[in-house]
Amino acid sequence: MDGPTRSLRITLPLALLAGLAICFAMPPWGWWPLALVGIALWAHLLDDRRARDRFFIGWAVGIGWFGPSTLWMWELTQPGYVVGVLLGWGPMVAVVALACPRDRRRLLVLPAAVIVFEWFHSHAPFGGVPLSMLAMTQTHTPLLFIARLGGALLLGGAVAALGVALYLAARREWRPAGAIVAGVALLALGGALWPLGDPVGTVRIAAVQGGGPQGTRYTAGEEPLVFDRHLQATRAIPANDDRTDKDRVDLVVWPENAVNVAGKFAEDPWRRELATQAARIGAPILVGAVEDAGDKSFNNFVQVLNPDGTLGTRFDKKRRVPFGEYVPMRAIMEPVAGSALPQRDAVPGNGVAVVQTPGGPMAVAISWEIFFGRRVREGVRAGGQVVLNPTNGSSYWLTEVQTQQLATSQLRAMESGRWVVQAAPTGFSGFFDPDGGIHQRTDVSEQKVVTRTIPRYDSTMPAQALGDVPALVVAGILLLVAFGAMRRRSPSTGAVTPPTGA
Repeated sequence: MDGPTRSLRITLPLALLAGLAICFAMPPWGWWPLALVGIALWAHLLDDRRARDRFFIGWAVGIGWFGPSTLWMWELTQPGYVVGVLLGWGPMVAVVALACPRDRRRLLVLPAAVIVFEWFHSHAPFGGVPLSMLAMTQTHTPLLFIARLGGALLLGGAVAALGVALYLAARREWRPAGAIVAGVALLALGGALWPLGDPVGTVRIAAVQGGGPQGTRYTAGEEPLVFDRHLQATRAIPANDDRTDKDRVDLVVWPENAVNVAGKFAEDPWRRELATQAARIGAPILVGAVEDAGDKSFNNFVQVLNPDGTLGTRFDKKRRVPFGEYVPMRAIMEPVAGSALPQRDAVPGNGVAVVQTPGGPMAVAISWEIFFGRRVREGVRAGGQVVLNPTNGSSYWLTEVQTQQLATSQLRAMESGRWVVQAAPTGFSGFFDPDGGIHQRTDVSEQKVVTRTIPRYDSTMPAQALGDVPALVVAGILLLVAFGAMRRRSPSTGAVTPPTGA
């Protein structure tokens, strides 16, 4: 008989449960052991299943994994949320399950396929939508140090491998389970022991959060209120003349979109108000601004405003949010979605993601860009000694995006060997150290300025130098062991013999 007799009516609810376990290991829930449980159950359900069944099992896992964890999309576009979960993430996870053989080789292929899926997920469609990544489940565990060696992809692969180890342990196959746990532990230990190097100096940064209600959007016509909230918070920063040398602020960071003007920022009265504050404090302000670019388009950028009123380095956001800051295939989408779509498209930037400040060169990842390791690597490779993340999560429903962004900032700090500074208009803002710690995190809707003196580094971590390569190499080796050069064949029949204990 082709395939087992077990009914999908029983298996699919269990597959959905496996996906939900992975989901609730994510922020904002953070029940991290559930990620291992979900992977273990998934590996069990794929045992001796024909291709069609594996596909639908994977689809159910994908719906459970991404359904609740992307619920924030519902407030922005209900049809887009349904299509994204059922026809986007669901089928992609289904392909992961389909790639797993029905025999024991699936225990090698599953972690490899997860790595490949998350790599694809970070690049396509529309340049990538890297949300709800497995690595986000482990940012408060020692496994986070794996990201220093191989980035978020290798950490995600390690989570999948530990899920397989849990499955094997449940079957009392202690030796292969123990070997996997030992291998993952060695990776984490290697990352923890990898030297950060000595700081090249320090910089004192004040991150401004203006506060206000969650759900504030540009279309609500609240631009003056948003600006005034941040201006009010900035006025509370003491002038450098009133501070001791060690407490002097080197840079003030405003969030993304805190300044929203109809014309050019350089010519707007709000620039002069900000310049007054920069002069009073005696430190430059990194301004997050949106300005009209004409022809139903806009520029989204950060720019250094010096204490003497002159404009310094500017960086325009490169990685735009699909259906948030621009509409892919607008000619096709507009007749269907109409006014539900953004009416203007952001103009993508093309500069290097670094701004020059008196406190040293700073890498910049504007908001959504922090979810892309390659965006941070660009700025660090260009000399950035700190990573700045001016962001705007005020328009999102719930706090799923914001808490996943906190986890992502921890990952980027670990990968790059740099402190990350996040400034948001309504939350969350804070500082992230290269060992994954979060410092001075604000609450949602709170008006607050968080100030900290942080080290500047110019050393290079393996993940910073190699990017996704280590994880993809590991995935390739696992696939070769399962399917290729290291297969063993039966001497009598030539049939493939699955690897023992794999």
